Amino acid sequence: MLKRIPVLLLIFVPIAFAADYLQWDDTLVFLTSALAIVPVSIWLSTAVEKVAVVTGPTIGGLLTAVFGNATALIIALTALRQGLVDIVEASITGSIISALLLLMGLAMFVGGVRYKEQSFEPIVAKVNGSSMTLAVIALALPTAVITTSNIVDAIAIRNLSVIVSAILILVYGLTLLFSLKTHSYLYEIGLKDAAEFNEDKKSSPRKLWIWVMVLLISTVTIALLSELFVSVIEPETRQLGLTPLFTGVILLPLISDMAGYVIVVRLALRNEMDLMVSTVTGDSLLVALFVAPVLIWVGQIIGQPITLNFNPFEVVAIAISVIVANLVSFGGRSNWLDGVLLLATYLVLSTAFYYHPA
Repeated sequence: MLKRIPVLLLIFVPIAFAADYLQWDDTLVFLTSALAIVPVSIWLSTAVEKVAVVTGPTIGGLLTAVFGNATALIIALTALRQGLVDIVEASITGSIISALLLLMGLAMFVGGVRYKEQSFEPIVAKVNGSSMTLAVIALALPTAVITTSNIVDAIAIRNLSVIVSAILILVYGLTLLFSLKTHSYLYEIGLKDAAEFNEDKKSSPRKLWIWVMVLLISTVTIALLSELFVSVIEPETRQLGLTPLFTGVILLPLISDMAGYVIVVRLALRNEMDLMVSTVTGDSLLVALFVAPVLIWVGQIIGQPITLNFNPFEVVAIAISVIVANLVSFGGRSNWLDGVLLLATYLVLSTAFYYHPA
């Protein structure tokens, strides 16, 4: 059933372009483009997996780093270019919260329903969880500095964000070196699961060019669909009574990370929990250490500067997400109730963001 969803939803791709070309109602453009992004992002994610299998763990790891959050990054860059700075800033927080609570919670719940209890190597959760905790602390420090020192100089805040972003990108490069080279043995279980998860592990490398084409076509299609989606997102969400904070933190990640939901559910149903935990925490690390800094730098370049001066409640929400995810995963075992607790935390935070006036 999961495999049929991307194919069925592909019908919305031409409909979305037709809705824009024929100047249909903005609501139709909003809905059809959002639905069209879902299957294309799933195909993009699948293409990355297939290419990674053929190219090996090193190049595959780099491809995952670059394209792992391609949909979210493309949508954020499109929104940034159109001046939706508040929404883009909030989407950074939303992507981290979504990965740690929604993705992991969904996987643990679905897997727990099928299996009474699932286990994974604690070292996988501890290594990734510790890295995620330190990354989030580094990401939130500028907000703490600005809030406690009452900095109001926009240039100072901007410079602080740019410097921290450069450091975070450097750290992400070092995490890749750590996981793919110097300490790759810590991730051997995840790599083994990855080989089993990709059923065409032994397929001919001659198919590589096909998946590369799928990867490129999916990326271009998502970029075009993002233009349609973002062009109407502000008036449509305002009409629905949604604030830019809620739109960025909750709505955008729900759409942009749809491929992630499909992947973690597949892994949980296959009882590949080591890889599931690595995927979720790796997704969070990618956002905190790479996606967010890239958005900061691109914003400076195109004249739409954004900063790491988050809403204080966003920092609290990120901290809660990291703490809860670590508490649930550090034991090395999970069941459906753990998934429910993570999902409940996400729903509570979503409700809080809905009513937050910012």
